[in-house]
Amino acid sequence: MIYQDLPTSMADRVHRWVVIALQVVMAIELVVLLFEGQWMTAFTVSLIMAITAAPVVFRKSLPVNISPEFQLLAIVFMFAALFLGEVRNFYERFWWWDITLHTTSGLLLGILGFLLIYVLNEADRIDVHMLPRFVAFFAFTFAVAMGALWEIFEFAMDRVFGMNMQKPMADDPSGLTDTMWDLIVDALGALAVSLLGWWYMVRERQSFIELWIRRFIMRNPRLFREGVHE
Repeated sequence: MIYQDLPTSMADRVHRWVVIALQVVMAIELVVLLFEGQWMTAFTVSLIMAITAAPVVFRKSLPVNISPEFQLLAIVFMFAALFLGEVRNFYERFWWWDITLHTTSGLLLGILGFLLIYVLNEADRIDVHMLPRFVAFFAFTFAVAMGALWEIFEFAMDRVFGMNMQKPMADDPSGLTDTMWDLIVDALGALAVSLLGWWYMVRERQSFIELWIRRFIMRNPRLFREGVHE
């Protein structure tokens, strides 16, 4: 059996305790904000708490079962981007915070792209098999497209609600330089994951991406053809 039983109980426990710790931190911040009368920021923190808790609260009702490792990375990323970045002003306090997060998002979205295309490759209802180079290309373009949609979201939030998500950078008050660097590092992160995934597929070697795919298959056997686990 290639897709042998993998130890996920520890990952589940770590995932649960990290989420609890992050919720406690944000709850303390929420109490302080309410005490100080910063209602808009308090509302933002409440939304972030709801977003980061949703995968844990609704995990049993979701149509697919995502591996705890990927959920944990996604939740920590949202905490770093929304809570630390926007609420605690890490974007302004540390010049490298935005670049680091966008590079990380490129990596995570690239992995998600690999997972999506693998599901299409193995789904019962879709009789198609895609070459490794196309899988890698899809993962790259998916990650870059999601990064571009996020920049559109930032632009809309700035224009409609007067926020400052597209920040001045390098003496450019318009936010254009910030947007372009975000897209560049998104693309670099996506390219790194795509090349790594392609190399492992061509060489038929194991990687952490394949490990997550295996766990995804084990948790969602109904999505895949009979015999894919053998």
